[in-house]
Amino acid sequence: MVIDDCQMMRTYLRRSLEKGGFEVEEWLPASAGEILDRLQDSAPDLLLTDFSMAGVNGATVVRLARKAAPHLPAIVLTAFRTDDMEASLLRLGAHCVCTKPIAPDALLEAVRTALQDRRDSEQEG
Repeated sequence: MVIDDCQMMRTYLRRSLEKGGFEVEEWLPASAGEILDRLQDSAPDLLLTDFSMAGVNGATVVRLARKAAPHLPAIVLTAFRTDDMEASLLRLGAHCVCTKPIAPDALLEAVRTALQDRRDSEQEG
């Protein structure tokens, strides 16, 4: 699932992921209240979210995703990455933080790694 408030970025991410063989659902929550229900209803394998969006930010998305699906890997994209931001997002449960713009091959590598880590943790637990 791709969450970003920029339609052009959602399209870029969707197309890049589809070329890599992934099925993609795009979505933009109007409020934080929608996130839990949507994630539980959709049951995505991975969440790819922008950090800075109008109405809801990536930290909120990650925090609520942990409630909806504790093993759901979340990748956060940001154009303004800092060490403190990354550390905070990782503590909240983000799998990784990637800097925008992100090349298609780097995006696919991050997604494949996150999905493999999810499969590994599910097999262990």
